[in-house]
Amino acid sequence: MLQFGLDTFGDITADETGRTLAAAQVIREVVQEGVLADRLGIDFFGIGEHHRADFAVSSPETVLAAIAARTERIRLGSAVTVLSSDDPVRVFQRFSTLDALSGGRAEVILGRGSFTESFPLFGYPLDAYETLFSEKLDLFAALLENEPVTWEGTVRAPLAGQRVFPEMEGRRLTTWIGVGGSPESVVRAARYDLPLMLAIIGGEPTRFRLYVDLYLRAYASIGRAPKPIGVHSPGYVADTDSAAREEFFPDYKRMRDRIGAERGWPPMNRAEFDREVEHGSLYVGSPETVAAKIVRTARALGISRFQLKYSAGPLPHARLMRCIELYGSEVVPRARAALREAGRVGAG
Repeated sequence: MLQFGLDTFGDITADETGRTLAAAQVIREVVQEGVLADRLGIDFFGIGEHHRADFAVSSPETVLAAIAARTERIRLGSAVTVLSSDDPVRVFQRFSTLDALSGGRAEVILGRGSFTESFPLFGYPLDAYETLFSEKLDLFAALLENEPVTWEGTVRAPLAGQRVFPEMEGRRLTTWIGVGGSPESVVRAARYDLPLMLAIIGGEPTRFRLYVDLYLRAYASIGRAPKPIGVHSPGYVADTDSAAREEFFPDYKRMRDRIGAERGWPPMNRAEFDREVEHGSLYVGSPETVAAKIVRTARALGISRFQLKYSAGPLPHARLMRCIELYGSEVVPRARAALREAGRVGAG
């Protein structure tokens, strides 16, 4: 059965008057959003890691721990953890601590990140981008075995029979590899026997079928059953299609244009936005529309989880809460029902 999640990057939001909120207030509101997601029966809540002024959360596991203390069943994880500019041992310790606090509900999505601010902040050279990720992932994979670790590389001190605490409580830490478009990362995920999370943030979702097939072929080549595949994509749910577009577009454009200006992209116009909603990877609309689009993606890619990145620039907390409510109470039941029906038809 398809799992349904929500992701946020803790975007710095505005209140209903347009006043920009302090990061501290945004963090408290993210906790409220996670608590609501749990109450609605959503399967997963993820928080991204950033180190820049337009996002409030630089330590997702700390915020997730606050959510864990106020929830009972929802799985909690990063979206993503930038492993390249962190220490694998410390990452493992923080998430094994979160797992203990939450009673076994912690997950981590490891990635190289689409922003580079953490590299100079923590003293890592950008020209070692690939080496940092590949070596640190190798160490993290060894830590997942819950055994004393012996490891040696070029990016940190070696370990010799080292135990790492706190140890997991009789289980393996659920660890995904986040991939935005690198075939090498897809194959690497299979090589380490880790689930794959595809970050599809633009264009037709079905173009990522190539990466799904590559992942499955990589598993076939080593004679193992593949691990789950998930999709992370942006979106927003409102009562009607027109309301969703009108509420979401201005703040999504502000966020996208701000980041795009740093990367040499032209400003987004309304026609481009509408194309992404209708044919691309923006899941924006009424509960019926968003559910139908999720079902199409799930069936086309054969995924086990869909995570909606629901925050977008200064979009106010009240609207985010309404989006979460509609997602949990209407989108998820509609999508599950449609997938069950499709399964019955296929079986017949």
